[in-house]
Parts: sequence; C-alpha cells; structure tokens
Amino acid sequence: MAIVQKEKLTRDLTISFFIYSLPVVAIYLYFKLTGGAVSESHITLPSFLEFAKPAFENIRTWGLTVFMVVLGIIEFAAGLYDDEWTGEERKIDIVCFLAPKLLLPPVIAFFSLTALPYLLPDLANSLSWVPFWGGFFLIAIADDLTQYWYHRLHHQVPFLWRFHRTHHSAPYMGMAMASRQNFIYTVFFSQIYLTATLTYLGLGLPALFVLVIKSFITLGAHSSIAWDKPFYKYKVLHPIAWVLERLISTPATHHAHHADTSGDGVGHFKGNFGNMFFIWDMIFGTGLITRKFPESYGTKSYKQEEWYAQFLWPIFKSKKEGSSLAEGVLAFPLKSKPVEKVIETSEPAPVLEQV
Repeated sequence: MAIVQKEKLTRDLTISFFIYSLPVVAIYLYFKLTGGAVSESHITLPSFLEFAKPAFENIRTWGLTVFMVVLGIIEFAAGLYDDEWTGEERKIDIVCFLAPKLLLPPVIAFFSLTALPYLLPDLANSLSWVPFWGGFFLIAIADDLTQYWYHRLHHQVPFLWRFHRTHHSAPYMGMAMASRQNFIYTVFFSQIYLTATLTYLGLGLPALFVLVIKSFITLGAHSSIAWDKPFYKYKVLHPIAWVLERLISTPATHHAHHADTSGDGVGHFKGNFGNMFFIWDMIFGTGLITRKFPESYGTKSYKQEEWYAQFLWPIFKSKKEGSSLAEGVLAFPLKSKPVEKVIETSEPAPVLEQV
C-alpha cells in the first residue's frame, strides 16, 4: 500500500511540474512564433478589460468583505444555518473573519517590501514584458495548483491536519465559516507568498484579476446558497453543468468535501481539494461529482473546542477531554496500530497517540 501511494505521489508531482511549465512554454511560443519584441514597459490591460480595472481594484480592497457580509446576512435571513451558529461556533467564525484582515497585511507588506528586495535584488518588475494573458495564465495555475497541494497535504499528513481541522469543524456551510481557519494555516498559505513574489516581479495586474475571480469562486463554493442546483435540474443546462463542475469548485463538489462522512456516497472529504479550479481533482483522481449535497457537515470527532484552541493551536491547547487539540496529544503517531475495521470519519487515517 505504501509503495502504491508513493508511486501515485511521484506521478502526481511529475504531472504538476508539467502543468506549472505550461504557461512558460505558451509565453515562449507566443514570442517565438509571432516574432513579438520583448518590451520593458509594464503590463497593460487589453482594451476590452480597461473598464473593469477600477471595479476589480475596489472589489479587492473592500468589495469582497462587503460581499461576504451581505451574502452572510442573506443566508441568516433565509434560515440556512438552522440555529447552529451559537456559542464557540460564533466566536471562532468572527475571530477567523476579523483577525487575518488585521494581522496579515503587515506580514505580506513586510514580505513584499523588505524580504523580496533583499532576496531578489534588482529583479523588481523583471517580468513586466509578459503579456496580460500570459501573466493571468501563469498566476492562475501557479497560485491555485499550489493551494491544491497545500490543501491536499493538510488532509493527508496527520501533523498538518490539525492546522486545517478548524475549517472542517463547522457543522454548517456558508459565509460564516468561509474564513474559519487556524491562523498558522493562514499565515503559511504557500500561494500567498508565491503570488506576492510574482507581483513583485511585475505581474501585479493579472494577479489582481486572478485574486478577485478566485475569491468569488471559492466564496460561492462555500456558500449555503446552492447556486448550482438549477444547472442540475434543467436538462437544457446539463452540458453547461458538465463543464462547470469539472472546471471550477461548485457548492455541490465543495460541500461534499466538508461532509462528516463518506459512507453515504456523497461526502468526499478525502478529495475534492480544488479551490478555484476543480480540474486538479479530475487530473489527479481525487474528485467526486454526484450533484448531491451531504446531509451533515463537520467532523465526527469535533468537541466544540474553545475558539482560542481552534484558532491558535498548538500555541494554546484545548481543555476538552478527548480533543485532538488537547494538551498531551502528539503531532506524530508513536507507532502504527493494526486496524481491523475501517470506519469512515473526516479525520486522517493514522491514529494519534496520547502521552
């Protein structure tokens, strides 16, 4: 089994490196075949997108926050949380929504304005000759494929799982839990720094468009408003649904990822890792499409841990007995235990031992 998993991982990584190279090859062929001259001027938007730039800039600075708040109000007004947003759930969701917006900007600013000029001196705007479509293609793949792997590894590696567990502990879907993450998971978001680096190198304009489009897709996938259901209901829309659900994350595919079981044939927390693009799951065989929604969400082992434990584990530990975030629970298994019967839960398979 271990050999098979290692071979699959090697294959998937090889495919990933090939995918990462596609935008680079496309840009090279564009200049090679068209005889285009490399310009040192900054990237400019295609004329048909010029009108959209101010809108995207405003959406980036405050629009997404307003969108989340408004959509959240609509979800609450529609009663889509079934009175589950209480106690620790409310605290952790609010903290995870507000804290990154206050604490992350200084971290990213330091990385962009201090660390990058030191690590990559004289390379600022060195990629500004890349055409807009090339920069968009490059960042869309680099950002989202990297996040796919970051997300996938946090489900498959026991040590990493508890940094991501907070996001899956919510027994509901919607804007209230869309930002629900352990802060360490958020701070070390690999694609944040990758995109910041590409922006420093001169791809800031396409990065803006990728970020806004990706944000709407991922927020839409987390929403408790199932906007994709009409595509499954009406036969005339089925061809669009077939393409859509394989290309991007939809409520149906992402809700399945947040199910508290996979025993019903709908839940698939061991896959459906895609954030903006679901096509990664199709390529690597981790996707499941059923066009159905789970009956329940969260994790079976959830103990409604304190907000500070969920947000800042392992700095602060939970006082809840039996919690995997409690004091004395190791990050790595001491030894493998034979399992006679497999029980499907939303926790990774390896057993974590206590001291």
